[in-house]
Amino acid sequence: MTARAADRARYDRATAHLDAPLAIVDLDAFDANADDLVRRAGGKPIRVASKSVRCRALLERVLAKDGFTGVMSFTLAESLWLARSGFEDVLLAYPSADRAGFAELTGDPKLAAAVTVMIDDPAQLALIDESRAGGREVVRVCLELDTSLKLLGGRVRVGARRSPLHSPAQVADMARAVARRPGFEVVGIMAYEGHIAGVGDSVAGRPVRSRAVRLMQSAARRELAERRAAVVRAVRAVVPGLEFVNGGGTGSVQHTAAEDVVTEIGAGSGLYVPRLFDNYTSFSGRPSALFALPVVRRPGVGVVTVLGGGYPASGAAGADRLPVPCLPEGLRYDPQEGPGEVQTPLLGSPADDLLIGDKVWFRHAKAGELCERFDALSLVEGDRVTATVPTYRGEGRTFL
Repeated sequence: MTARAADRARYDRATAHLDAPLAIVDLDAFDANADDLVRRAGGKPIRVASKSVRCRALLERVLAKDGFTGVMSFTLAESLWLARSGFEDVLLAYPSADRAGFAELTGDPKLAAAVTVMIDDPAQLALIDESRAGGREVVRVCLELDTSLKLLGGRVRVGARRSPLHSPAQVADMARAVARRPGFEVVGIMAYEGHIAGVGDSVAGRPVRSRAVRLMQSAARRELAERRAAVVRAVRAVVPGLEFVNGGGTGSVQHTAAEDVVTEIGAGSGLYVPRLFDNYTSFSGRPSALFALPVVRRPGVGVVTVLGGGYPASGAAGADRLPVPCLPEGLRYDPQEGPGEVQTPLLGSPADDLLIGDKVWFRHAKAGELCERFDALSLVEGDRVTATVPTYRGEGRTFL
């Protein structure tokens, strides 16, 4: 029996008493992935990205481990909810226009001490001030650095379109704008190098593209390390008491941690290891989050139909954004239908061994987005479900 076949047998035994559709997290794999992130971080703390987990119980589990500290959240409403739930260090990784949330933040000393917001434009400061509704608490601010690699005098750009702050001078000017404005304090710098941390560099069947990605990422790492160090020097000249410099992502943990100026690493997808993280030379994790769909039809030889399945991930539309049937091995989508809104036909010889009611196991393309489809996660240890915990959705929290 192959390792994957053994996993299928184990998951089927663990969930034999549960009807599909359902989602699981294999805690042995989850914990091993957490340990590997800590190893790669080389002693620098990891701030866990909540959007890649979207389950409070699992956020608490990983934060209880040595090597993890703090949460990187994705909306202000989520940040406030987490802070009220006892999470004491929450960095909001994206700017917000949530006026009601800012009124709540600036009116509550506990929330203002626990939550740091992201800024890259003076207009964002003005919006916060306009939202205070009498709240006078000092707002903790993090400045986001644009990490994109610019070539040919800026005519070619590689990387996400995020912050407008690219140069040391621009980030330092933003720090001065914050310092001049009462009610705000710069405490950190964040730089997420998505073109390095979030792009696979070893895509099966595409050796030329993979080689090009590795060359790009090598050049981008060198350029960013030099520029990030200069940015930190420039900002510290304005804000000597800067508390943290956050960088990285699951795919670049060890490279970013090697930079002296970086004080903490942001990562989260490496805990679940979705299918988009199969194509990396920098690390190899164990898939820990899966979902199962039940066989409901047998249309013919070599075909079964499962209930549901149309769970695409965000990003540029393409086949790599679709979940993949992984257990039993050898199933594939019908190219004329793909994963459907209500049902999904699957082709392949393993289909003939599947009976009505059997489970087919899938991996999602991205990490936490799986939790937007399921109210709960069944936590598997060995061949038993030892707990069932709610996702954000299961707690009635759909923030985006």
